[in-house]
Amino acid sequence: MSKIELVRGEMVKAMKAGDKARKDALSALLSALKNAAINKRADLTEEEENAVVQKEIKQLNETLSLTPADRTDIIEECKGRIAVLSEFAPKFMDVEEIKAVVAQVLADLGIETPTAKDKGRIMKELMPKVKGKADGKVVNEVVAALL
Repeated sequence: MSKIELVRGEMVKAMKAGDKARKDALSALLSALKNAAINKRADLTEEEENAVVQKEIKQLNETLSLTPADRTDIIEECKGRIAVLSEFAPKFMDVEEIKAVVAQVLADLGIETPTAKDKGRIMKELMPKVKGKADGKVVNEVVAALL
């Protein structure tokens, strides 16, 4: 079952329950997923669907960070939408899982004591393995801590 079908089903449930805020959040996500499929001119893969969900959450987080503190209506709406969209987002790897992947990459590259010069090579190998599964900022912090 694709995310589009899953989101559409949840949206119908929200409409029947009279939950307007949830329905609006799901409607926006459904539109984003459909637009991505239209732009691709084919069905989305699971990774592409996850990327769309993550992009929507990221945009809401940016809106939250730019919203003045006195606009509690916007803040509450964004937090509610993030909570709804998080249900459809993939689970991210934790720091320990990222460290395990980094250790594997270091072993593959034959680097025993990484230096700042090696960071580019490490990231080039590492990022395709964790893309969509881990937050890039966290990955960068883990690698920086090793250097």
